[in-house]
Amino acid sequence: MLVNSKQMLDNAVAGHYAVGAFNTNDLEWCHAIMLAAEETQSPLIIQCSMGAGKYQTGYKTVSALVHAMYDALNLTVPVSLHLDHGSYDACLECIDAGFTSVMYDGSHEENFDVNMKNTAELVRICHSKGISIEAEVGSIGGTEDGITGTGECADPAECKAIADLGVDMLAAGIGNIHGLYPENWTGLQFDVLKAIKAEVGDLPLVLHGGTGIPADQIAKAIDLGVAKINVNTELQVVWADAVAKYVRDGGVEKEKGFDPRKMLKPGTAAIQAKTEEKIREFGSAGKGWN
Repeated sequence: MLVNSKQMLDNAVAGHYAVGAFNTNDLEWCHAIMLAAEETQSPLIIQCSMGAGKYQTGYKTVSALVHAMYDALNLTVPVSLHLDHGSYDACLECIDAGFTSVMYDGSHEENFDVNMKNTAELVRICHSKGISIEAEVGSIGGTEDGITGTGECADPAECKAIADLGVDMLAAGIGNIHGLYPENWTGLQFDVLKAIKAEVGDLPLVLHGGTGIPADQIAKAIDLGVAKINVNTELQVVWADAVAKYVRDGGVEKEKGFDPRKMLKPGTAAIQAKTEEKIREFGSAGKGWN
C-alpha cells in the first residue's frame, strides 16, 4: 500500500536527511527507481510531471502501474506517488486517479492571491482524503513541461503565508533551476533559504532542480531544512548514455539485439545505479521506516 509523503518528510526534517523524489517516465523508470529504494532501504517519492503523465496516456495509467508494481515487487519501504508541478486541475485529476501526494505549482499564476486561494482549497481537499500536498513560492529556473521560470528567489513572507495554509511541504526558489546548470550558475542562495526557514519553522522544504548541485551545497541545504530533493534530468542523462553505448557497441546487431527489453536494459540499470547513488548522498539510505 502506498503512503502519502508527510510522515517520511517530517522524519527527514527530524533526522537531518532528505528523501529523493525521482521522476518516472515509463515502466522501466518506475521499476529502476523502486528497486533502488528497496536495495538501499530508503523511503521513496516517485513523481510524475504533467508531461510524463500525458505521455503515459494519463494519470490513471501511471497510478495503476505504480500501485501494481509496488505489490508485485513486494517492497518493504514506504513509497509515495506524487504529482510534480501540477496545475490546479491536474491536482484534482491525480487525486481522483489514486496519487497519494500532489504538488500544486501556483508560482506561475497571475498573482500571489490566486496561488493562495487555490492552495487553500487544495489543502482542504487533499487533507480530507489523506493526501499530502506541496506548494511553491518563487518560480524555479529553467523549463518544466514547457513553462520557463527565471529562477527568482522566493519572498520569505509569502512562504510563511503559504505555509500557514497547512501545506505539508514547500518548494521555494533559492537560485535553483531545472535541467543542467550553466557554467555561470552562482549557486544556491543560502541566505534566502535561512530566511525562509526562519519563517516556516519545521515545515519540510523542497529543493527542485537537484541535478548537478554540488554535494557540499546539497548537504548544507539539508542542514538548513530541505527534506525533499527532486531529481529528473540526471536520470535522463545516464539513461541516454547507457542506451547510446548499447547501440554504438553493436548491441542491436547481436542476436535479437533489437528486442526492446535488451535495448532498454542498460538504461534501466543506469537509472537504478544513479538513484541509489543519490539516495546515499541525501542520507536516506536505511531510513525506510524511521
